[in-house]
Amino acid sequence: MNQNFKTIFPSFSNLLIEDVNSNAINQSFLAGDVLMRTGQYIKNTVLVLSGKIKIYRENDDGGEFFMYYLQPGQACAISMICATKNEQSQIMAKVVEDAELVMIPLQLMDKWMMQHRSWYEFVIDTYRSRFEEVLEVVDSIAFRAMDERLEFYLKRHREACGCNDLKLSHQEIATELNTSREVISRLLKKLEQRGSLKLHRNHIEFLK
Repeated sequence: MNQNFKTIFPSFSNLLIEDVNSNAINQSFLAGDVLMRTGQYIKNTVLVLSGKIKIYRENDDGGEFFMYYLQPGQACAISMICATKNEQSQIMAKVVEDAELVMIPLQLMDKWMMQHRSWYEFVIDTYRSRFEEVLEVVDSIAFRAMDERLEFYLKRHREACGCNDLKLSHQEIATELNTSREVISRLLKKLEQRGSLKLHRNHIEFLK
Protein backbone atom coordinates (compact mmCIF):
# COMPACT_ATOMS: atom_id res chain seq x y z
CA MET A 1 0.00 0.00 0.00
CA ASN A 2 1.13 3.55 -0.72
CA GLN A 3 3.25 4.79 2.18
CA ASN A 4 1.41 8.13 2.09
CA PHE A 5 -2.01 6.50 2.44
CA LYS A 6 -2.60 8.01 5.91
CA THR A 7 -1.67 11.43 4.56
CA ILE A 8 -4.06 11.09 1.61
CA PHE A 9 -6.90 9.71 3.77
CA PRO A 10 -6.22 11.35 7.16
CA SER A 11 -9.68 10.57 8.57
CA PHE A 12 -9.17 6.78 8.29
CA SER A 13 -8.47 5.02 11.58
CA ASN A 14 -5.42 2.78 11.92
CA LEU A 15 -7.66 -0.29 12.13
CA LEU A 16 -9.41 0.68 8.89
CA ILE A 17 -6.06 1.22 7.16
CA GLU A 18 -4.99 -2.26 8.30
CA ASP A 19 -8.16 -3.71 6.76
CA VAL A 20 -7.51 -1.79 3.53
CA ASN A 21 -3.95 -3.13 3.44
CA SER A 22 -5.20 -6.70 3.95
CA ASN A 23 -8.09 -6.70 1.50
CA ALA A 24 -7.73 -4.00 -1.15
CA ILE A 25 -5.76 -4.10 -4.40
CA ASN A 26 -3.67 -1.28 -5.83
CA GLN A 27 -3.95 -0.71 -9.57
CA SER A 28 -2.32 1.82 -11.87
CA PHE A 29 -4.08 3.34 -14.88
CA LEU A 30 -2.97 5.57 -17.73
CA ALA A 31 -4.62 8.74 -18.98
CA GLY A 32 -7.39 7.77 -21.40
CA ASP A 33 -8.26 4.48 -19.67
CA VAL A 34 -12.00 4.02 -19.11
CA LEU A 35 -12.67 2.73 -15.60
CA MET A 36 -16.43 2.50 -15.75
CA ARG A 37 -19.00 2.42 -18.52
CA THR A 38 -22.75 3.03 -18.55
CA GLY A 39 -24.59 -0.24 -17.98
CA GLN A 40 -21.63 -1.96 -16.34
CA TYR A 41 -22.00 -3.73 -12.99
CA ILE A 42 -19.60 -2.35 -10.41
CA LYS A 43 -17.57 -4.84 -8.38
CA ASN A 44 -15.33 -2.46 -6.44
CA THR A 45 -15.38 0.79 -4.56
CA VAL A 46 -12.52 2.95 -5.80
CA LEU A 47 -10.29 5.23 -3.71
CA VAL A 48 -7.97 7.64 -5.52
CA LEU A 49 -4.34 7.75 -4.37
CA SER A 50 -3.00 9.85 -7.24
CA GLY A 51 -4.07 11.22 -10.61
CA LYS A 52 -7.45 12.54 -11.72
CA ILE A 53 -10.64 10.80 -12.88
CA LYS A 54 -13.43 12.45 -14.87
CA ILE A 55 -16.99 11.39 -14.04
CA TYR A 56 -19.53 12.12 -16.77
CA ARG A 57 -22.72 11.00 -18.45
CA GLU A 58 -22.81 9.88 -22.08
CA ASN A 59 -25.82 9.89 -24.38
CA ASP A 60 -26.64 7.47 -27.20
CA ASP A 61 -24.89 9.71 -29.73
CA GLY A 62 -21.63 9.79 -27.77
CA GLY A 63 -22.21 13.26 -26.34
CA GLU A 64 -20.70 13.85 -22.90
CA PHE A 65 -21.99 15.77 -19.90
CA PHE A 66 -19.28 16.54 -17.34
CA MET A 67 -20.29 15.97 -13.70
CA TYR A 68 -17.18 16.18 -11.53
CA TYR A 69 -13.57 15.10 -11.05
CA LEU A 70 -12.19 12.59 -8.56
CA GLN A 71 -8.82 13.49 -7.08
CA PRO A 72 -6.48 12.04 -4.42
CA GLY A 73 -8.28 11.39 -1.14
CA GLN A 74 -11.67 10.98 -2.79
CA ALA A 75 -14.04 8.21 -3.85
CA CYS A 76 -16.94 8.09 -6.31
CA ALA A 77 -20.26 8.37 -4.45
CA ILE A 78 -22.29 7.12 -7.42
CA SER A 79 -20.17 3.99 -7.76
CA MET A 80 -20.58 3.37 -4.02
CA ILE A 81 -24.36 3.49 -4.35
CA CYS A 82 -24.37 1.21 -7.42
CA ALA A 83 -22.00 -1.20 -5.70
CA THR A 84 -24.03 -1.53 -2.51
CA LYS A 85 -27.26 -2.10 -4.46
CA ASN A 86 -25.63 -4.25 -7.15
CA GLU A 87 -27.03 -1.93 -9.82
CA GLN A 88 -25.69 -1.03 -13.23
CA SER A 89 -23.64 2.13 -13.53
CA GLN A 90 -25.36 5.21 -14.92
CA ILE A 91 -22.10 7.08 -15.40
CA MET A 92 -18.79 6.92 -17.24
CA ALA A 93 -15.41 7.26 -15.51
CA LYS A 94 -12.24 8.04 -17.45
CA VAL A 95 -8.68 8.65 -16.29
CA VAL A 96 -7.49 12.11 -17.36
CA GLU A 97 -4.17 12.02 -15.48
CA ASP A 98 -2.23 8.80 -14.81
CA ALA A 99 -3.73 7.38 -11.63
CA GLU A 100 -3.09 4.95 -8.82
CA LEU A 101 -6.29 3.56 -7.34
CA VAL A 102 -7.25 1.34 -4.42
CA MET A 103 -9.90 -1.20 -5.41
CA ILE A 104 -12.04 -2.28 -2.43
CA PRO A 105 -14.16 -5.43 -2.99
CA LEU A 106 -17.90 -4.88 -2.96
CA GLN A 107 -18.59 -7.25 -0.07
CA LEU A 108 -16.50 -5.13 2.30
CA MET A 109 -18.52 -1.95 1.72
CA ASP A 110 -21.40 -2.74 4.12
CA LYS A 111 -19.17 -4.68 6.52
CA TRP A 112 -16.89 -1.70 7.04
CA MET A 113 -19.87 0.64 7.46
CA MET A 114 -20.68 -1.32 10.64
CA GLN A 115 -17.14 -2.08 11.78
CA HIS A 116 -15.31 1.22 11.17
CA ARG A 117 -16.72 4.55 12.25
CA SER A 118 -14.14 6.39 10.12
CA TRP A 119 -15.28 4.50 7.00
CA TYR A 120 -18.93 5.25 7.78
CA GLU A 121 -18.16 8.97 8.17
CA PHE A 122 -16.05 8.99 4.99
CA VAL A 123 -18.87 7.41 2.94
CA ILE A 124 -21.50 9.80 4.32
CA ASP A 125 -19.24 12.80 3.70
CA THR A 126 -18.59 11.56 0.16
CA TYR A 127 -22.33 11.30 -0.50
CA ARG A 128 -22.94 14.77 0.95
CA SER A 129 -20.17 16.58 -0.92
CA ARG A 130 -21.05 15.00 -4.28
CA PHE A 131 -24.75 15.71 -3.79
CA GLU A 132 -23.93 19.38 -3.19
CA GLU A 133 -21.70 19.45 -6.25
CA VAL A 134 -24.36 17.85 -8.46
CA LEU A 135 -26.90 20.40 -7.17
CA GLU A 136 -24.56 23.18 -8.32
CA VAL A 137 -24.42 21.58 -11.77
CA VAL A 138 -28.24 21.30 -11.90
CA ASP A 139 -28.59 24.95 -10.86
CA SER A 140 -26.13 25.93 -13.58
CA ILE A 141 -28.16 24.15 -16.24
CA ALA A 142 -31.57 25.26 -14.99
CA PHE A 143 -30.98 28.87 -14.08
CA ARG A 144 -27.97 30.19 -15.98
CA ALA A 145 -27.43 31.39 -19.53
CA MET A 146 -24.71 29.71 -21.59
CA ASP A 147 -22.11 32.40 -20.86
CA GLU A 148 -22.63 31.92 -17.11
CA ARG A 149 -22.54 28.14 -17.52
CA LEU A 150 -19.25 28.42 -19.38
CA GLU A 151 -17.69 30.55 -16.63
CA PHE A 152 -18.95 28.10 -13.99
CA TYR A 153 -17.52 25.20 -15.99
CA LEU A 154 -14.11 26.85 -16.35
CA LYS A 155 -14.07 27.77 -12.66
CA ARG A 156 -14.67 24.15 -11.64
CA HIS A 157 -11.89 22.89 -13.91
CA ARG A 158 -9.53 25.58 -12.63
CA GLU A 159 -10.26 24.64 -9.01
CA ALA A 160 -9.89 20.93 -9.79
CA CYS A 161 -6.40 21.31 -11.27
CA GLY A 162 -5.29 24.14 -8.99
CA CYS A 163 -3.70 25.83 -11.98
CA ASN A 164 -4.19 28.76 -14.34
CA ASP A 165 -3.69 26.81 -17.56
CA LEU A 166 -6.45 24.42 -18.69
CA LYS A 167 -5.72 21.95 -21.47
CA LEU A 168 -9.19 22.06 -22.99
CA SER A 169 -10.17 22.44 -26.63
CA HIS A 170 -13.21 24.45 -27.71
CA GLN A 171 -14.81 21.26 -29.04
CA GLU A 172 -14.27 19.41 -25.76
CA ILE A 173 -15.95 22.21 -23.80
CA ALA A 174 -18.82 22.36 -26.30
CA THR A 175 -19.38 18.61 -26.04
CA GLU A 176 -19.50 18.68 -22.26
CA LEU A 177 -21.83 21.69 -22.19
CA ASN A 178 -24.02 20.21 -24.94
CA THR A 179 -23.69 23.13 -27.31
CA SER A 180 -21.80 23.97 -30.51
CA ARG A 181 -18.10 24.72 -30.85
CA GLU A 182 -18.97 28.02 -32.53
CA VAL A 183 -20.96 29.18 -29.49
CA ILE A 184 -18.12 28.29 -27.12
CA SER A 185 -15.50 29.95 -29.32
CA ARG A 186 -17.56 33.15 -29.43
CA LEU A 187 -18.07 33.22 -25.65
CA LEU A 188 -14.41 32.44 -24.95
CA LYS A 189 -13.41 35.29 -27.27
CA LYS A 190 -15.58 37.64 -25.23
CA LEU A 191 -13.87 36.51 -22.02
CA GLU A 192 -10.51 37.09 -23.69
CA GLN A 193 -11.56 40.60 -24.75
CA ARG A 194 -12.53 41.31 -21.14
CA GLY A 195 -9.03 40.31 -20.05
CA SER A 196 -10.15 37.29 -18.02
CA LEU A 197 -8.16 34.76 -20.02
CA LYS A 198 -5.93 34.21 -23.03
CA LEU A 199 -6.74 31.64 -25.69
CA HIS A 200 -4.09 29.30 -27.06
CA ARG A 201 -4.32 26.27 -29.31
CA ASN A 202 -6.00 23.53 -27.20
CA HIS A 203 -5.44 25.30 -23.89
CA ILE A 204 -6.75 28.30 -21.99
CA GLU A 205 -4.66 30.56 -19.76
CA PHE A 206 -6.37 32.46 -16.93
CA LEU A 207 -5.09 36.00 -16.43
CA LYS A 208 -7.02 36.82 -13.27
